[in-house]
Amino acid sequence: MSIEVTSDSTHAALRALAEQTRELMDAVAATDADDAELIAVTEEVRALTERLARARRAKAEVGHPRWLMGNAVVGAANPFAPPIEIEHVPGGGVRAEHVFRRLHEGPPGLVHGGVSAMVLDHLLGVAVGAAGRAGLTASLTIAYRAPVPYGVPVVLTAEHTRSEGRKSWADGRIAHQDGTVLVEATGLFVTPTWFPRTG
Repeated sequence: MSIEVTSDSTHAALRALAEQTRELMDAVAATDADDAELIAVTEEVRALTERLARARRAKAEVGHPRWLMGNAVVGAANPFAPPIEIEHVPGGGVRAEHVFRRLHEGPPGLVHGGVSAMVLDHLLGVAVGAAGRAGLTASLTIAYRAPVPYGVPVVLTAEHTRSEGRKSWADGRIAHQDGTVLVEATGLFVTPTWFPRTG
């Protein structure tokens, strides 16, 4: 059985469920419960999983009201997603403020480098799209300047830098609120031949 997920109330319910699941995942990563409690909770989670699995939906197509809700970076209905809330900056570029959580930990107390790369890849793509040059990632170069802590507000920014034919480039970074750069990224994006170019 699948259901159409288009209403505001359903979106809100999915966002709330995903956020509660993030809380659960954080708790799993940090728990020191004894074996009996872990077994009991596992059975409860299994029962909930079976309930939700009875109503799996089909893959959402691009442009469908729910298609970004499952995205790994911005998907409000994806429990693994941070999720990052991106805003467009007047004059070009995109920006977000975010507090990463324990769920995305790599080294103790720090965000996994792969998570930083994933988030910057998405942010760069949004910056390219905002410039009317939507494309798919062809290459991504990451420079880790300093560790990204979780539980601390950071600022993410990106901007389209140039385009040549179907190729577009963008730069981005994760920084402390005082501007200290933690991670830098440069991405090359290629507009698919099947995608209408708007820029």
